[in-house]
Amino acid sequence: MKALTICQPYSELILLGEKPIENREWVTTYRGQLMIHAGKSKAWMSAHAFRRFPELPYGAIVGVATLVACLELTAHSWPSEYEHLHQHPHANGRFCWILINVKRLSKPVPCRGAQSLWTVPLDVQPAVHEQLKLVAGP
Repeated sequence: MKALTICQPYSELILLGEKPIENREWVTTYRGQLMIHAGKSKAWMSAHAFRRFPELPYGAIVGVATLVACLELTAHSWPSEYEHLHQHPHANGRFCWILINVKRLSKPVPCRGAQSLWTVPLDVQPAVHEQLKLVAGP
């Protein structure tokens, strides 16, 4: 399964449903389920973010989402089903990756991240898949 490393607090905001868009400087044609990896860097954590989220996981897979679109921010219009996100406060990168069906793992799974889209190591996947079964229910 593919994964995307996202620095905190942005991976947390995605899991909370506050950030349905991930901003990137590059386009992707990939669509489908994507593991959300919270990166190790704290460079994006403001004083406000540290106060709001004093105990965030770093260097771990924290959830999954479905990537359904990759839209250029400067486009005059977006497809109608995503147009409401065009002016979203988190729509600020060159390309806006639209994420739906976000699910948080109950326990972060430690894992080394990578740049770009990357494949989760085979020895890590079972721990994530087991939690996904629990999140999805019977």
